Amino acid sequence: MTSTVKTNDLSQILAPIALDFKALDEVIRQRLASKVALIDQISTYIIQAGGKRVRPALLMLVAKALANSKPTPHILEMSAVVEFIHTATLLHDDVVDESTLRRGRETANAAFGNAASVLVGDFLYSRAFQMMVGPEDLRVMQILSDATNTIAEGEVLQLLNMNDPEVDEASYLQVIRYKTAKLFEASTELGAILTKASDSQREQASAFGRHIGTAFQLMDDLLDYTANAAQMGKNAGDDLREGKPTLPLIYLLENGSHEEQLLVRAAIEQNQDLPDDVFEQILATVQNSGALDYTQATAKREADLALECIQDFPENEATKALRNLCSYSLTRQT
Repeated sequence: MTSTVKTNDLSQILAPIALDFKALDEVIRQRLASKVALIDQISTYIIQAGGKRVRPALLMLVAKALANSKPTPHILEMSAVVEFIHTATLLHDDVVDESTLRRGRETANAAFGNAASVLVGDFLYSRAFQMMVGPEDLRVMQILSDATNTIAEGEVLQLLNMNDPEVDEASYLQVIRYKTAKLFEASTELGAILTKASDSQREQASAFGRHIGTAFQLMDDLLDYTANAAQMGKNAGDDLREGKPTLPLIYLLENGSHEEQLLVRAAIEQNQDLPDDVFEQILATVQNSGALDYTQATAKREADLALECIQDFPENEATKALRNLCSYSLTRQT
C-alpha cells in the first residue's frame, strides 16, 4: 500500500530524488571550491544557510519523470548550475534591497559587506558558465545564457517599479516571469533536453516550470504579509518596506476603498519613511481585505496550468512528485 505524501512536507515530496540530492550536494561542494579564501568562506556560509533547492529538484524530477533512471553526471552538473545562478541572484538582490535577513540568518552582505557579496555573486555566475559547456550541447548553453540575461532584465524592471504606485498587474506579472519564473522554466526544460525527450515533452516541461515558478513567487508575495520571520527566514513586510508594488498591494490600489488606496499609495511611495503605526495599519489592511485571497487564487490558476502541462508525462514516482509540488506551492508556509 502506497503511503500518502503530505503536500506541505517538501522532504516527503522530494523523496524520489533524496539520494540524487546527496550526490548534488557533493557536486556543489566540489564546484564551489576556490583558491581565494574569501570565496570559500562566503560559499560555505551560503551552503550552510540551506534553502529548498527547488530549481535543481525540478530539473532532476523532470529528467526522472521522462527517463525514469538515475541522474547522469550532466544532470547533476546542470542542477548545480541552476542553483549557482539562483544563489548569485540572491546575493545581488540582498545588496540592492539592503536586506539583512535571509533563510533565518544574516544575509551575506550583512555578514561580509556589499562588495564581497557582489563579487562572490559574480564568481557564482562565472563558475556556472564554466560548467554549462560540459554537456557540449548548444541548446543547454542557449537556455541558461538566455535565462541569466532575462533574470537581469527582470531585476532592472523591478528596480524601475520600485516606489511606483502606477504599476499594474500585467506589468508586475512580467517582472515575476522574468525575474523568478524564467529560471524555473530553464530548469524544467533542461531536465527534458538532458534526457533527450521529444520536442512536445520539452515544451510541456518548459511551460510547467514557467507556471509553477509564477505560482511560487505569487505565494511569496502573500507570505510576506502573513508569515513571521521564523517561518519565512526573512522579516515580514520586507516587500512593503522596500516599496515593492507586489500583487496584494496592486489589488488594493485597483479594488480598495478610497482610504485604502491612499494608504497603499503612500506605503509604496514612502516605504521606509513610514511611521511604525502606519506600517502596521497597512499590514492589517492587506490582511483584512480581499487582497490575499485574490493573490492565492491567482497562484492557484498558475499551479493548475502547471498540472495541465504534465498530464501526458509517464506515470511514475517523479511525475507524482511534480504534481505534489504544485500543491506544495500553494500550501507552504516557508
